[in-house]
Amino acid sequence: MCGIAGLYSAAPEQEAELRARVGAMTAALAHRGPDGQDVWLQPEAGLAFGHRRLAIIDLSDAGRQPMVSEDGRWVLTYNGEIYNHRVLRGELEAEGVRFRGDCDAEVLLEACAHWGLGRTLESLNGIFAFALWDRRERRLFLARDQLGVKPLYWSLQNGLLLFGSELKALRAEPRFDAALDRAALAAYLRFAYLPAPYTPYAGARKLPPGHLLTIAAGEEPRIECYWDALSIAERGQRQPLTLSRREAVDRLEVLLRDAVAGQTMADVPLGAFLSGGIDSSTVVALMQAATGRPARTFTIGFSESGFDEAPQARAVARHLGSEHSELYVDAAQAQAVVPDLPQLYDEPFADPSQIPTFLVSALTRESVTVALSGDGGDELFAGYNRHLWGRRIGRWPLAARRAAAGALEALPNGLWQRAGGQAGDRVRKLSRALTAPDLQELYRRTVSQWDEPAALLGDGRTAEAASLLDASDLAERFPDPLARMQLLDLMTYLPDDVLAKVDRASMAVGLEARVPLLDARVVEFAWALGPGFKLRGGQGKWLLREVLRRHLPARLIDRPKRGFSVPIGEWLRGPLRDWAESLLEERRLAADGLLDPAPIRALWADHLAGRVEGQYPLWTVLMLQAWRERWA
Repeated sequence: MCGIAGLYSAAPEQEAELRARVGAMTAALAHRGPDGQDVWLQPEAGLAFGHRRLAIIDLSDAGRQPMVSEDGRWVLTYNGEIYNHRVLRGELEAEGVRFRGDCDAEVLLEACAHWGLGRTLESLNGIFAFALWDRRERRLFLARDQLGVKPLYWSLQNGLLLFGSELKALRAEPRFDAALDRAALAAYLRFAYLPAPYTPYAGARKLPPGHLLTIAAGEEPRIECYWDALSIAERGQRQPLTLSRREAVDRLEVLLRDAVAGQTMADVPLGAFLSGGIDSSTVVALMQAATGRPARTFTIGFSESGFDEAPQARAVARHLGSEHSELYVDAAQAQAVVPDLPQLYDEPFADPSQIPTFLVSALTRESVTVALSGDGGDELFAGYNRHLWGRRIGRWPLAARRAAAGALEALPNGLWQRAGGQAGDRVRKLSRALTAPDLQELYRRTVSQWDEPAALLGDGRTAEAASLLDASDLAERFPDPLARMQLLDLMTYLPDDVLAKVDRASMAVGLEARVPLLDARVVEFAWALGPGFKLRGGQGKWLLREVLRRHLPARLIDRPKRGFSVPIGEWLRGPLRDWAESLLEERRLAADGLLDPAPIRALWADHLAGRVEGQYPLWTVLMLQAWRERWA
């Protein structure tokens, strides 16, 4: 896992200046690749590639990048892992291709040279973001993996194309225009993350998952989809598999065993995050089955009630026999991370689980260089609470839903405080969602931090950037409410929140995180399953649970779902209050006209007084403010 950066002006550049500029872009990503830095230039074409290396496979110099193909035509800078690279290597060798080293980057490069980029992308099983340069045709290609595990940002301003693993790299180029995109920031205030393709900057974009960008001199960039999650989901709904219960469990276990086995490939120490939940427990159990030895597992614990997953993880580790490490973090240690968040997430990002994710990554990196994660299980197998109750209440008459919402709102706020910040937030979101006129709006209200985010922007005119939630044909294409919610999660929340969070937190400490549940074959299989294989008996992830039952007793499986977070609400009233008050000070909010202080200050006052639990929308504003202090 690495960091990549580059620029392309399509006009001759001075070599020394070109080297200095791409060197600065690459240096901004040093945390992603502590094992080396290099650049490659073609000054007459105005092209420069940079690479920061985190050595995982083939630790020798044969794995250094940027890398030139054997025939000299193609140049690659690449971030990721190709899990089936040994299979592809064998196929290429059978067709006469010769290799200099043993790394997956060379397999990717020579596959592109021998088979062409299209066939290569169809053949890849892995996580990746890469830039490929055709020296003969002077054509640049940027590609991102199917599910968006690895990030790739790009910008085209005044004829200069920039790209990088993080926005830090683009910001390091003096010619980059950092003007803000107000419509994108309105979308951020709704979701607490920036949905692809948007970034906080008007002149920069994320390359969406499963997409390829192509550009040459005198051309506009062309972006095309080579792997379409929406089409795969639609095909799975139209042509579901007909399987017995036993057949479905067997099929999923085979797929997961193969995915996990492929992702244990590394020439460095390997471990896994373990929360004790269904997803991470399944990954660890299959990891041990694949390697034949105890896994090294890692967990962060908190003393606050309702937020501590360590006992559950410890019980799972004890049963499986993993070499388990846990670290209990007090509030002061967790809060010490907060000032660093704008540097770690160099775009506004406000999922509070970013804090424990960074802490568990730092703990894990002390012992290993690669960690397997259980991310993706909720999206594929219906594990979120909204999947359970959204499908049910979507069928209620609107009058009944309004009555239920009124009953919830009539309950005293103190009840939700006693239930804990997460429980209270779920009930408040349920109350808002109950009055939605249709399922799509119900989902929108469930995932929204601010229901009218554009109203928070000071000009009163900005329209919120569109997202998949605005698609008018989703109900027709996905009539089943569960499938529609899962699709929205898979294509928005998963890549732009969950995977972005894990990538930044892990790469900040030079740790590679892998996600075997998001193997493309598992994704396609999950979408071909009927809802009964996901929701059953009032629980989600039924099929995944059945696989895990073959490895763990029921007492370690059938437990309430618990999110991975921290008590932000309590902290904002206590030790973080001065920090928050400073960022939410009225003059500071209104300083450049971006935000309207009135609704923010009103919510802050209500939260401090205990009248409402407003920590999550407030955290969204606080992370925007903190990001602006650091970057804008």
